[in-house]
Amino acid sequence: MENDIVKLISRYLTLTAEECQAFTDCIPIKTYKKGDVILREGQISRDSYFVIKGCVRKYYIIDGEERTTEFYVEDESVASLQSYQNKTPANHYFECVEDCKLAVLNYDKEQELFKRVPTYETLCRMSMENDFGEQQEILAKFMTSSPESRYKNLLETRPDLVQRVPQYHLASYLGVKPESLSRIRKRITQK
Repeated sequence: MENDIVKLISRYLTLTAEECQAFTDCIPIKTYKKGDVILREGQISRDSYFVIKGCVRKYYIIDGEERTTEFYVEDESVASLQSYQNKTPANHYFECVEDCKLAVLNYDKEQELFKRVPTYETLCRMSMENDFGEQQEILAKFMTSSPESRYKNLLETRPDLVQRVPQYHLASYLGVKPESLSRIRKRITQK
């Protein structure tokens, strides 16, 4: 059976048998249970992830309250880049919102892969540039919209999250209290 990560990378790169083996050797696939925290504030991130199945939430604890800033679902990368690249403690958490199947890439294995499959480094750079641009647009839209507009945008751009993620996490992600999200949802359904 072909490794899930090899199937994924093969969508973007034509791989030789040796390169397929390099990915299989360097990127294990692991499963996590709903509620598992894969990175805690204060830990140095030694791994980055790619979601094959499931949903991972990024959150901060501010004044004792969880503030969700992102959800990562199938075909999305999960990384605490500052911590991972600079070997500094993370200031946030990654938690599995659902049972997850994740490709796990350790920093040292990533460096090995760059040597064994040079085109992979180019693919990673292009992917990061694309993700960075998308995140800039998402942040700008978030900062300039009302909570109701944020929820409408979520319904348009990521409708799956509404079914997959508890309302209190969605509320935190949208920057409102759960009660406010309930009122927003009610107003929208009445229109």
